[in-house]
Amino acid sequence: MKIVKKKLDDMYRCYCASNIYFDGQNHILLASEDPDVACNMYYGKDYETKENVWTHPGGCMSIVPIPGKEKEFLCVQEFYLKVSPSLAKIVWGKYDNGTWQFKDVVSVPYVHRFGIFNQNGINYLILATVATSKKEKNDWSVPGRIYVAELPEDPSTGVELEVLCDGLYRNHGFWQTKEDGKDVGYFGSDQGILRVSAPEKRGGQWKVEPILSGHIGEIATIDIDGDGQDEIMTIEEFHGNTIQIYKKDGSEYKKVWQYDNEIDFAHALVGAKLAGQNAFVCGVRRKDCELFVVTYEDGEYKVKMVDKGVGPANLCVVHEDNRDIIVGANHTAAQAAIYFVTED
Repeated sequence: MKIVKKKLDDMYRCYCASNIYFDGQNHILLASEDPDVACNMYYGKDYETKENVWTHPGGCMSIVPIPGKEKEFLCVQEFYLKVSPSLAKIVWGKYDNGTWQFKDVVSVPYVHRFGIFNQNGINYLILATVATSKKEKNDWSVPGRIYVAELPEDPSTGVELEVLCDGLYRNHGFWQTKEDGKDVGYFGSDQGILRVSAPEKRGGQWKVEPILSGHIGEIATIDIDGDGQDEIMTIEEFHGNTIQIYKKDGSEYKKVWQYDNEIDFAHALVGAKLAGQNAFVCGVRRKDCELFVVTYEDGEYKVKMVDKGVGPANLCVVHEDNRDIIVGANHTAAQAAIYFVTED
């Protein structure tokens, strides 16, 4: 595969990478975790057009388009680990007549990652908090939780959350994917990986399954070797120094690959198809601060180095007719960037 970088912007503490599709084209969203740095939207043939989404407040961890709502998303704002009590919240955004409108949906202290599952036409909000309370930034003595709620047709009216899981220390990792056509989520914490799926019908029970033990910082899944069964890539531990792949063997997952380079503060994982190949995309925030792709070819795992010195905090992959795009929130380099991926 051929990969070409395009720097979109200087962005201090660039953290969140996302995309929303409307008006027949992708609109890439990149946002900072800093209190007073922008979230911007980029679009056009080569993403040359830029619009400001917001400038204040910051603290953006995640932006998720609302299924069935072409120009609406939910996002995390005001996630600041050093601020107590926590100001973190879920915010609704809508693009209308060329401008973004916003309204707070629900206050959730230390909410970091979230997803929206669509099950039988119903949208469900599922979110993770890294902790419930903190005395200072590095206090991890109080566990985080997973919350769920049915998302009303008009999210700006607010939601009523219920606790699905408690006791999850450093509840940081989240990956959303589809399995058998249904949305599922994987959550990573010091208690391992939990797989969560929505009720089959309104008012039904959520399903929570333990998948893997260990101190898990991040998760992504994809069938990288093409055998019909998704593999799991992890970062271990929280903000850890190990990136590895697990393959299902019977009823258990066993480690089959580990990234050899010395790393510090690994943070970003995505499973996606790139130039026709299933791949994992990985980012590390310290030391070499690399962005790389892992594929499985000729019976072995192969690493393609994409960039160094950039330190992605988060990544997403966007698909177009003739190319794929890796969106990089390059935190260490303080830049918003994209990487065009095509076949050789």
